[in-house]
Amino acid sequence: MAKLTTGEVIAKSLTANGVDTVFGIPGAHMYDFNDALAREEGIRFIHTRHEQGAAYMAYGYARTSNKAGVYTVVPGPGLLNSGAALCTAYGANAPVMCITGNIMSHLIGQGRGQLHELPDHLGTLKGLTKWADRINHPTEAGETMAEAFRQMNSQRRGPVGIEAPWDVFGMSAEVSDPVKTTALPPPTPDPESIAAAAELIAAAKNPMIMVGGGAWGATAEVGELARLLQAPVTAHRQGKGVMPEDDDLALLPPAAWKFWPECDLLIGIGSRLELQHFRWRWFPEGIKTLRIDIDPTEFVRLKPDQGVVADAAQGTRALIEALKGKIDPPADRSAEYRALSKAASEALTSVQPQQGYLEVIRDVLPRDGFFVEEVSQVGFTARMCFEVYEPGQYVTCAYQDNLGFGFNTALGVKVANPDKAVISISGDGGFMFGVQELATAKQHGINVVAVVFNNSAYGNVRRDQQTVYDSRLIGADLENPDFVALAESFGVKGIKATDPAELRAALEEALAANAPVVIEVPVERGSDGSPWPFIHPAPPSQ
Repeated sequence: MAKLTTGEVIAKSLTANGVDTVFGIPGAHMYDFNDALAREEGIRFIHTRHEQGAAYMAYGYARTSNKAGVYTVVPGPGLLNSGAALCTAYGANAPVMCITGNIMSHLIGQGRGQLHELPDHLGTLKGLTKWADRINHPTEAGETMAEAFRQMNSQRRGPVGIEAPWDVFGMSAEVSDPVKTTALPPPTPDPESIAAAAELIAAAKNPMIMVGGGAWGATAEVGELARLLQAPVTAHRQGKGVMPEDDDLALLPPAAWKFWPECDLLIGIGSRLELQHFRWRWFPEGIKTLRIDIDPTEFVRLKPDQGVVADAAQGTRALIEALKGKIDPPADRSAEYRALSKAASEALTSVQPQQGYLEVIRDVLPRDGFFVEEVSQVGFTARMCFEVYEPGQYVTCAYQDNLGFGFNTALGVKVANPDKAVISISGDGGFMFGVQELATAKQHGINVVAVVFNNSAYGNVRRDQQTVYDSRLIGADLENPDFVALAESFGVKGIKATDPAELRAALEEALAANAPVVIEVPVERGSDGSPWPFIHPAPPSQ
């Protein structure tokens, strides 16, 4: 037992659970906690220029380190400013922890108009996270933090929130030292469900495997199942890299779409099946669906013919074992899938200039590097044609598709992976949401290469207004700064690249510099080829 403040218990809980980096901005409500962090050995504090940046960096750190991404902000406006990143972490099942404050404990709920007061601060935090709670006294702090880590890392992972009133952070009491928290074990695959799933597979002639972010820990099992069945594997965003996308059995979505009309069994592993249900929106007649997912509510949301509640690796392994002796070894179909991939790749060359620039980025980015997309014309296209070789190398905002995600998140990715190349892509609109974090990159030596495709517009908005609303443009066109000069004003190197060849040279120079770099790529307004026919293709009969 030792006499510790609430802030000290929280800081020591972070250390006990392997946290070595915290992102954030100090503030009055948080001073006692900030001071505890400053005194806690082994924790690096990276301060940002906006709360949104702190939370996105925590997200990028979490998604690519398999560790908790922790950030701290003041309550009220600070929490709300970070809300977009919490939405993203929730949608992507990322282990992000928000540590925030509240007004003085005796004033909570009184509506007195205190600094940073919200009508229901804890309720707001709960609405943005998987789990959240308040620490009311230092004697509660250790167990509340333990539960936060348990909730964050157990079953379907997700963001959690911790708040404490202003006066509680500095309050002290005799407490036990925090210890590492163990996550709850995943559910054991049900033998009857596995047997039924194996029967479904044995009856199929053309199965397809769809993987999502829940399959990151099942790369070996997914590969083995694919080869056992000679089934193609595809992914949309989160699952990219679970099967290396240069593997003969891997199909990028446009190639998978060409196989889709012949598919008679869709095997979803750790995936919401967004690609098939919400993007393709057409199912072959008589097709069956099998899903392996750790979250049983997924089978209510999209009911499969057979569901297996399990961790992706354990569930897939059990399925492989159940199939032994039940199916004959199928013929090698790799030539068939390579032909589909080649035809799709050739068709995608029509989406210019995006495809040409993405081909250059893929060539220059090392095989173990990280690519951070953002909602943009280039980002949409990347989902269709950018090859990824390991889980987590393609960092995405999942279904939130929020502007301002890319560059800020890439900074967190680089902090987690200082020895790996990190390239972020943004449109001009999205990059301006977080441009202030160039100062953070410079101050903390976070060497991200940010490629800004400047088409002087919110490009997708502009295209929709032109094609659907008879060219009645409102809020679509943008007047932008000189991005090279802007970067240089922050002390960051800026380069302009006007074609793929120049982008190649700029990327090679930027990666060799081992420093923060901004590369501006001017694109004529309205000239971007539409990637949407490849994302939402028409049914084969049309």
